[in-house]
Amino acid sequence: MTILAVDTTSEFGSLAIRSQQRTLAEIALHSPEGFGHVLFQAIEDILREAALRLEEIDCFAAASGPGSFTGVRIGLAAVKGLAAATGKAAAGVSILQALASVGDLPLRATVLDARRGEVYAAVYDSDLRPVEPETVAPLAAWLGTLSAPLYQFISPAALALQATRFRDMPFVQGPKQLAAAVALCAEREPLQDPAELDANYVRRSDAELFWKES
Repeated sequence: MTILAVDTTSEFGSLAIRSQQRTLAEIALHSPEGFGHVLFQAIEDILREAALRLEEIDCFAAASGPGSFTGVRIGLAAVKGLAAATGKAAAGVSILQALASVGDLPLRATVLDARRGEVYAAVYDSDLRPVEPETVAPLAAWLGTLSAPLYQFISPAALALQATRFRDMPFVQGPKQLAAAVALCAEREPLQDPAELDANYVRRSDAELFWKES
């Protein structure tokens, strides 16, 4: 199966094409202003680099979140549109699960900055299945819920673990660009109808909360 994966969940976006359990091509995108104006050109570029036509892609995969609300929507919309237009399958992959694929120990605690003094976090096993559900919380509060004797922490940025009981546990600094990891995870997941893809925000946007409370 040949997979084209898109990650636009943060300003450090990426695309990757994976086939027969190896990455054929990968493009990093740094676009603090968003990806709407660069994404489709980048898709053309990566197809050219991999010497593939769009019709040869079997599955289009998107990082479904958590992350930038606008970025998540852009990536999902692109993948849903491409899959629908070509009659191919689609897949949505949590960026926390993709980050877990970087690890190599049985319990992998993945952490991303959620701003507002909080983190997105989860724990996965070596099969990339969730052991502790994805959540958004202050780092210290989330660490207080963990009870196993050993975790491997994985994050694109340093974590403040020095004053905690986790200070001596293994830490892996994951890549900022994760499309290749999204493609790897998509190989393991059931394929979906493009219309069924949905965002994985973990928490709702301020706009959603405003309208609900109004």
